[in-house]
Amino acid sequence: MSRSNLVSPAAMFWGLTVFMPVGVTYFAAVLLLITLVASGGWRERAIRLRNNPMWWPVVAYVAWTLVILALGPYYPETGSNLFHGLRIAATVLMALALTRDEAIWAVRGFWIMGLVNIVMIALYYTVGFPMLEPWRGVLILIGNKSISNALLFTIMAGTAAVYGLKELSEHRPGRAIAAFALIPVVIAIITFTLPSRTSLLALLLAIPAACVHQWRRQLKVLAVVLMVGGVVAAAGLWNSPVVQQKFTVGIQEIEAAQAGEISEASWVVRYYMYRDTARMIIDRPFAGWGIGGWTEQWHLRGPKLLDYKNMPHNDFLWMGAQSGVPGALSLLAIILVSVWVAWKRDDMAGRYAFVATLIVLIATMVNSALRDAQIGLAILWVGMVYLRLAQEPGDPWRGLVPRREVRVLSGGDPPPRPL
Repeated sequence: MSRSNLVSPAAMFWGLTVFMPVGVTYFAAVLLLITLVASGGWRERAIRLRNNPMWWPVVAYVAWTLVILALGPYYPETGSNLFHGLRIAATVLMALALTRDEAIWAVRGFWIMGLVNIVMIALYYTVGFPMLEPWRGVLILIGNKSISNALLFTIMAGTAAVYGLKELSEHRPGRAIAAFALIPVVIAIITFTLPSRTSLLALLLAIPAACVHQWRRQLKVLAVVLMVGGVVAAAGLWNSPVVQQKFTVGIQEIEAAQAGEISEASWVVRYYMYRDTARMIIDRPFAGWGIGGWTEQWHLRGPKLLDYKNMPHNDFLWMGAQSGVPGALSLLAIILVSVWVAWKRDDMAGRYAFVATLIVLIATMVNSALRDAQIGLAILWVGMVYLRLAQEPGDPWRGLVPRREVRVLSGGDPPPRPL
C-alpha cells in the first residue's frame, strides 16, 4: 500500500475505536496524525484547511491559548490543560484535512462499530454476551466513557432520522420505517443501558432541528411535521415514566442546590460548578486565571465535598475561567461556525452535519464534551468528519455502503463467471 493510501484505513480505524476505551482512541488519533504527515500531499491539505470557514476560529482559539500561557501564572494542571486544549484544535484540523474518500472511510468505521455495538448490547441483555473489557463502557454505565458512547448513539439516531425524513418526503415509506426503527433502539439504550439525560435532551432537540433544516422554506409543511412530531414525542417519550422521572429528578436536584443542599447528584454538582465558574470569569473577565487555573480556584470556592473535580462540565465556562471571555468566545466560535456551515448547506449532507454538530454543541454546554478526552476524542471527531463531508460538492455520502459493480461486456453479454 502506498503512503498516500494509508490515511483512509487510519481514519477508519479512528471511527472504529470511538466506542472503545480512551487509550485505544488516543492510539487511533496518533496513528492518523502520523499517516497524515507521512502520506505527503501537505500542500493540498494546507490549502483545504486555509480555505475552510473553520480555519480562523481554530487559529484564534490556539493563539489566545498560547498568549494566556505566555502571560502565566502556572499551576500543576497547566500542562494537562494545555495539552487537552490543543488536542481539541488538532482533532478539528485532522478531520477537516481529510479528503472526501478518507472522511467516508471514517464514517464507515463509526457506523460499522456502532451497529455491532447495538447487536452486542441486545445479546448481552437477552441471551448473554461476554463482558469484554474494550466494550465495558458500551454494555454497562461506567462514567464518562459511557456518556460518550450514549452521545455517539444519539448521533446515529439523528442521522437515521434525517435519512428517514428524506425517504418519507420522497414517498419511500419502507426505507423510512427501516431508518426510523433505529431511533427507539437508541432511546432504549440511552434510557436504560447507558442512561444519559444529556443524550436524551440532545435527541429531543436534534430531531426537530432536522425537520426545521429540511422544511425551512416550506413553512406550512414544517408546521404540520412539527405538530405531528410533537404529538408522537409526547405520546412516546414524555409519557414514558422513566423519561419523566429523569427530567423530574433533574429539576428537583436544581431546586435542592438552590436551597443550599450539597451532594454528588448530577445537577447539584453542575449548579455549584456553573455558579462558581461564572464568578471566576466575572472576577477576571479578560485573561482569566491562567491555563490550568480552574482547578485551584474551584478548590478555593467550591463545596469541600466536590473539590476533587477537575473540570466544570461546561467547556465554554472552563475556557472562560482559564483565559477570560475572549477564550470562551474563541471556543464557542469553533462550535457555532461548524453548526452554521452545516445549516447553510440545504441538502442531506448539510442536514447530517447540522444534527451532528448540534449534538456536539449541546453536549459541550452541559458536559465536558471537549475537555474530557473520553468524550471529546469521540464525538468531536465524528461531528467534524460529518462537517468535512458537508463541505464537499455533489453528494458526498454517495458510496458510503460500497456496492459491487457488475459491468456488461460489449454486445450485451454478461461478464464471465469466475472459475
